[in-house]
Amino acid sequence: MRARLEALGWDTDLVVEAGGAPPEPAGDEVVVEVEACGVCGRDCIDRAGRFGFVQVPVTPGHEAVGRVVAVGPEVTDWSVGQRVATMHRDGCGACEACLAGEASLCGSGAAVLGLLHDGGYANWLAAPQGCFYAVPEGLDPALAAVLNCTLGTAWRGLTRAGTRAGSRVLVTGSNGGVGLAAVSIARSLGATTLAVVRSTEHVDAVQRVGADEVLVDDGSEFHKRLPGGPVDVAIDCVGAPTLNAALRSLVVGGRLVAVGNITGERIQLNIGYVITFGLQIIGSSGATRADMAALLAHHAENPVDVPIHDRMPLAEADRAQRLVAAGGLEGRIVLIP
Repeated sequence: MRARLEALGWDTDLVVEAGGAPPEPAGDEVVVEVEACGVCGRDCIDRAGRFGFVQVPVTPGHEAVGRVVAVGPEVTDWSVGQRVATMHRDGCGACEACLAGEASLCGSGAAVLGLLHDGGYANWLAAPQGCFYAVPEGLDPALAAVLNCTLGTAWRGLTRAGTRAGSRVLVTGSNGGVGLAAVSIARSLGATTLAVVRSTEHVDAVQRVGADEVLVDDGSEFHKRLPGGPVDVAIDCVGAPTLNAALRSLVVGGRLVAVGNITGERIQLNIGYVITFGLQIIGSSGATRADMAALLAHHAENPVDVPIHDRMPLAEADRAQRLVAAGGLEGRIVLIP
């Protein structure tokens, strides 16, 4: 079974196709029997056509976990029986970024799951070996599926912004998958966490993962009432509605990590403010294998988590995407083939 996006937009449902044998791998392809696949907000952005290069028809999904069942003749990284999960895409393996272990910054990686290459809304996923990283046997399938895109994204952003014990960290969009992950990781690193949500109904969820303070705000005014004053690091999981207030929440020399772009609006930025206060804006792309290895090692000593909003059968992929697009969820929806 697999779900297919056959036309961009929301007027046509995802098409669920039944049956199908596992594909035969070619070259450096790895075939994985999928255990679970997360439904990310980016899947909805893909479907809406906000990426001009999306190719349809395509199977959505870049948050999958499973076991290797076949490998192509050029595969060197994996063998049959290993448990792996997906990154957003592969890397070319030869450019300066890839050779430095920064495959997520590769400018030539072509297998972007769910956009240019069939993704994980399926029983079987065939993709280049560079699309995968190793996951422990005992990790819950739902958490393992979403680990890279939620906790991995938050880990990469927060650690590269210098988050450490004693830091003050602000998280916008903190009830979403990446937001909840960011609160959990910041807490595990010894930081004080301030979480921003739009509605009181999400306060309990962010407190459960470790938020020290929760601000209920539409995204435009929270910087004026920060408990304890400005923060060292802000991780913005929303985009245009919250980015400027997040910037104004920073101490002099503070760092803002941009990971959200929910609305797609262009942002007006007061560059003079950024210059005067010596602020840094860090765009944070997908976590690498090295990031994930470091995160898993940290998790073994300091457990982190992201709530699973619901587990749904693969046959309900269209409904799952529509729930995510409507917003207001706490954590991730995960599809089970």
